Amino acid sequence: MNVKINSVHFKADKKLEAFIKEKVEKLHTFFEGVISSEVILKVGNTDSKDNKVAEVRLVIKGYDLFAKKESATFEAAVDQTVEALRKQLVKHKDKVRGA
Repeated sequence: MNVKINSVHFKADKKLEAFIKEKVEKLHTFFEGVISSEVILKVGNTDSKDNKVAEVRLVIKGYDLFAKKESATFEAAVDQTVEALRKQLVKHKDKVRGA
Protein backbone atom coordinates (compact mmCIF):
# COMPACT_ATOMS: atom_id res chain seq x y z
CA MET A 1 0.00 0.00 0.00
CA ASN A 2 1.24 3.48 -0.86
CA VAL A 3 1.60 5.70 2.24
CA LYS A 4 2.17 9.41 1.54
CA ILE A 5 3.26 11.54 4.51
CA ASN A 6 3.02 15.34 4.49
CA SER A 7 4.27 17.42 7.39
CA VAL A 8 3.12 21.04 7.39
CA HIS A 9 5.73 23.68 8.34
CA PHE A 10 8.24 21.15 9.71
CA LYS A 11 10.30 18.16 8.60
CA ALA A 12 9.24 14.83 10.11
CA ASP A 13 12.22 12.67 11.08
CA LYS A 14 12.76 9.18 9.68
CA LYS A 15 11.79 7.50 12.97
CA LEU A 16 8.38 9.20 12.98
CA GLU A 17 7.81 8.39 9.30
CA ALA A 18 8.69 4.72 9.89
CA PHE A 19 6.29 4.60 12.87
CA ILE A 20 3.47 6.09 10.77
CA LYS A 21 4.04 3.72 7.84
CA GLU A 22 4.05 0.71 10.16
CA LYS A 23 0.79 1.76 11.84
CA VAL A 24 -1.04 2.70 8.63
CA GLU A 25 0.07 -0.42 6.75
CA LYS A 26 -1.46 -2.59 9.51
CA LEU A 27 -4.88 -1.31 8.38
CA HIS A 28 -4.46 -3.43 5.25
CA THR A 29 -4.97 -6.55 7.43
CA PHE A 30 -8.53 -5.46 8.29
CA PHE A 31 -9.64 -4.79 4.71
CA GLU A 32 -7.90 -5.95 1.53
CA GLY A 33 -9.32 -3.14 -0.63
CA VAL A 34 -7.14 -0.34 0.75
CA ILE A 35 -5.46 1.30 -2.25
CA SER A 36 -3.44 4.11 -0.69
CA SER A 37 -3.30 6.52 2.23
CA GLU A 38 -2.33 10.11 2.85
CA VAL A 39 -1.13 11.29 6.27
CA ILE A 40 -0.96 14.99 7.14
CA LEU A 41 0.89 16.08 10.27
CA LYS A 42 0.65 19.60 11.62
CA VAL A 43 1.01 21.55 14.82
CA GLY A 44 -2.26 23.15 15.90
CA ASN A 45 -2.38 26.85 16.67
CA THR A 46 -3.45 26.51 20.30
CA ASP A 47 -1.86 27.03 23.70
CA SER A 48 -2.92 23.53 24.74
CA LYS A 49 -0.27 20.82 24.99
CA ASP A 50 -2.53 18.61 22.84
CA ASN A 51 -1.64 20.54 19.70
CA LYS A 52 -0.17 17.80 17.48
CA VAL A 53 -2.68 16.96 14.75
CA ALA A 54 -2.71 13.84 12.58
CA GLU A 55 -5.10 13.47 9.64
CA VAL A 56 -5.29 10.24 7.67
CA ARG A 57 -7.28 9.65 4.48
CA LEU A 58 -7.59 6.06 3.27
CA VAL A 59 -8.49 5.48 -0.35
CA ILE A 60 -10.49 2.27 -0.80
CA LYS A 61 -12.42 1.12 -3.83
CA GLY A 62 -15.40 3.44 -4.19
CA TYR A 63 -14.82 5.33 -0.91
CA ASP A 64 -12.45 7.53 1.04
CA LEU A 65 -12.28 7.11 4.80
CA PHE A 66 -10.99 9.99 6.92
CA ALA A 67 -10.00 10.52 10.54
CA LYS A 68 -8.40 13.43 12.38
CA LYS A 69 -7.13 13.43 15.97
CA GLU A 70 -5.17 15.77 18.25
CA SER A 71 -2.81 14.71 21.02
CA ALA A 72 0.32 15.74 22.92
CA THR A 73 2.59 13.78 20.53
CA PHE A 74 2.36 12.84 16.88
CA GLU A 75 2.72 9.16 17.80
CA ALA A 76 -0.33 9.29 20.08
CA ALA A 77 -2.33 11.25 17.51
CA VAL A 78 -1.46 8.70 14.80
CA ASP A 79 -2.39 5.81 17.15
CA GLN A 80 -5.81 7.35 17.83
CA THR A 81 -6.39 8.11 14.15
CA VAL A 82 -5.46 4.60 13.03
CA GLU A 83 -7.78 3.11 15.67
CA ALA A 84 -10.65 5.30 14.39
CA LEU A 85 -9.94 4.18 10.83
CA ARG A 86 -9.77 0.54 11.90
CA LYS A 87 -13.30 0.85 13.29
CA GLN A 88 -14.47 2.50 10.07
CA LEU A 89 -12.87 -0.26 7.98
CA VAL A 90 -14.49 -3.03 10.03
CA LYS A 91 -17.87 -1.30 9.71
CA HIS A 92 -17.39 -0.85 5.95
CA LYS A 93 -16.30 -4.47 5.55
CA ASP A 94 -19.43 -5.67 7.39
CA LYS A 95 -21.61 -3.43 5.20
CA VAL A 96 -20.01 -4.77 2.00
CA ARG A 97 -20.46 -8.38 3.11
CA GLY A 98 -24.09 -7.77 4.05
CA ALA A 99 -24.96 -6.24 0.69
